[in-house]
Amino acid sequence: MPVQYIKLKDKEVILLGTAHVSRQSVAEVRKIIESERPDCIALELDSARFAQLVEEQKWRETDIISIIKTGRAYLFLFNLILASMQRKIGKELGVKPGSEMLAAAELAAKYKIPIALVDRDISITMKRAFSRMGFFEKLKLFFELMLYSFGLGESLTREKIEELKREDMLSAVIKELSKQFPSIKEVLIDERDQYIAGAISKIKAKKVLAVVGAGHIAGIKENLGKKIDLSNLKKIPKTRGYKSILKFILPLTLLLLIAVGVYVKGTTFVLKAFFVWFLLTSSISAIGAILARAHWKSVLTAFFAAPITTLHPALASGWFAGIVEATVRPPTVKDFEEIPNMESLGEINKNRFTHIIVVTAVVNLASTIATFLSLFIIATML
Repeated sequence: MPVQYIKLKDKEVILLGTAHVSRQSVAEVRKIIESERPDCIALELDSARFAQLVEEQKWRETDIISIIKTGRAYLFLFNLILASMQRKIGKELGVKPGSEMLAAAELAAKYKIPIALVDRDISITMKRAFSRMGFFEKLKLFFELMLYSFGLGESLTREKIEELKREDMLSAVIKELSKQFPSIKEVLIDERDQYIAGAISKIKAKKVLAVVGAGHIAGIKENLGKKIDLSNLKKIPKTRGYKSILKFILPLTLLLLIAVGVYVKGTTFVLKAFFVWFLLTSSISAIGAILARAHWKSVLTAFFAAPITTLHPALASGWFAGIVEATVRPPTVKDFEEIPNMESLGEINKNRFTHIIVVTAVVNLASTIATFLSLFIIATML
């Protein structure tokens, strides 16, 4: 495992690069803490991931309704799929992901060494990344992740496994994503390197051991000691203007098409247009719910909610379908306990808690596709 010793003005920083699914990483962490006895141990984690790593019951505190109503279903599902990919590879290597971080935390407690969590909140990182991606880029991203989750992505060869042993899994996944989506490389890799380096620099201790993914070593080393504005890196970009405007333009476009249709074709055009709108938005949203294996009550909810919610800028049919799904199939304690062990999209969709997120996301996506398709067909009717 790569180890870098860096002297700053007021401290010594030891950068220990690990692979998050490597047995060797766990042994190296134990060895270096025992020999160096640092004044502080910095971990490449944010508070939420640390809590879920050491206290898996934290999942039980997740507010599913809040996730649905605040439109965070896609972000939450994205994080779940990333985590499942990491666990899947960890299983191949015979190591639980995050074992080296747990080992560091346990030894820190044993020797009463303070812990500093130096990574940026994962939700902020994902929101900043998503803000740079277009709609079709996001579709491609979810398609790629789902292919992997169904076992249709790149297979794990012996060579690939050996490569992963030399680099942390999260960095490996992010690096691969950055190749396909270069627009988000800066957020996923460069910004996190800067943030971690800035957070380490602010630690008030003479000897700091930073346990980070091997893929971050070069970037952190380059940024250590530089003046970095952490508050700026934590800002969540405002929603792109066109997205907010689009919510209002779509219903206005429908009304404009109907007005033109009445002028050109007569009043009967109104009934024809609304029939097409109702039929397509309802049926496609319901099909989305069926594909997500939603309860029949959720399917009906998606069917009847879609024509109305697609016209309302503040509503989404997936929200209603998700809330109904949470009501008819409420998560159990067992569902929360299974979350840290899920390794595929199939398992994510079987779990009652995460299944609600899948239903919400898929129905929302289906209703969005239905909206554009309906407007196109109505326009061709003129």
